[in-house]
Amino acid sequence: MLVGLNLRAGIASAAPLYHSLQELLGYGPLVAALLPTIPVLCFGFAGAATAWLVRRAGLERAIALALFLLAAGLAVRAVESTGMLLAGTAAAMCGLAVCNVAMPSFIREHHARRTPVMTGTYTITMSIGATLAATVSVPVAAGLGSPALGLAAWALPAVAALLAFLPLALRRRKGLGGAAGHVSPWPMLATRKGLLFTGLFAVQALLAYTTMGWLPSILIARGLDATAAGLLLGLVQVVTIPAVVMLLAMAARPRLVRPAFLATGVSSLAGFVALLVVPAQWAVLPAVLMGIGFGVFPLVMLLISRSGDTAAETTALSTLAQSLGYLIAAAGPFGLGLLHDALGSWTVPLVLMAACAVVQLLLGYWLSRRFGGTQAPARPGVRA
Repeated sequence: MLVGLNLRAGIASAAPLYHSLQELLGYGPLVAALLPTIPVLCFGFAGAATAWLVRRAGLERAIALALFLLAAGLAVRAVESTGMLLAGTAAAMCGLAVCNVAMPSFIREHHARRTPVMTGTYTITMSIGATLAATVSVPVAAGLGSPALGLAAWALPAVAALLAFLPLALRRRKGLGGAAGHVSPWPMLATRKGLLFTGLFAVQALLAYTTMGWLPSILIARGLDATAAGLLLGLVQVVTIPAVVMLLAMAARPRLVRPAFLATGVSSLAGFVALLVVPAQWAVLPAVLMGIGFGVFPLVMLLISRSGDTAAETTALSTLAQSLGYLIAAAGPFGLGLLHDALGSWTVPLVLMAACAVVQLLLGYWLSRRFGGTQAPARPGVRA
């Protein structure tokens, strides 16, 4: 649970402070567009190396190393420098990337018979962490007297997660290590399964991280203050919590997997259309709809956890979907940020986001139709 609490806090805490950071450090539109893109790029590149790291260090030790990198990177952002802001963000996000890819295998390895429950718990704690970070980041920064210190404060819960996880990492010498258990992710790209998982993961990540990176800026541009914009980003995460509970309860029944995916797709599309047409004073409506749409992430991770015959195969599919998916998704926050700077308006970027939501809806339908009933067999000797 402590790991899950940290996996979105470092991202959600930054978005409400980007405007203040730009005023403090004086960086231009290129850096402004790059900052919300760094997490997605790191998730792609570092995520691709996770299978190698797990083979070398073991699953638990790889996660512990990732938590150390997360804590160190977040702490570095206390320095009021554009270079340190970028470097610290990159280091922290590389740590998150390893956790993102490794956690489905950790759940598979330790809780094979409770995959839906543990996936839901893990995802809900992620949403709780993101909610707290988004809603209190501006007041925390104000209390500390600097947006840079406000960012760095989120290293503390990362240190707590590392200290809690260390005994497990030191006790278990091997996770999924060993060449015999290695499954290369890249041949899966030639399969329909690999393409569908990667495509859906890419689109949902593009929508999610563009929202987390730019929603406060969109609302500030429409007249809200930074605190209110952060609260609405927090509302998106709050809504995700009950949505995930309901969606995973549906996904526990194979015949309801497809309706669960359709619910998230329709909600995402409606949310971006609402953000485009309703006034800022009614921004609660798109925030609620987008929060339900964020529920597609645990559904995808659940199907990934179910879709491998072994934990190594699950890691391979997770590596493929996340590494390549995040690299594709990086076009969202970076491209839309530059597009807004060029046009001086968020209208065209939001239209493009709505179009991506349509693609997510279609891919979710196809994936759930083909793999929605897949159940991972329990492995002998694995603790339930």
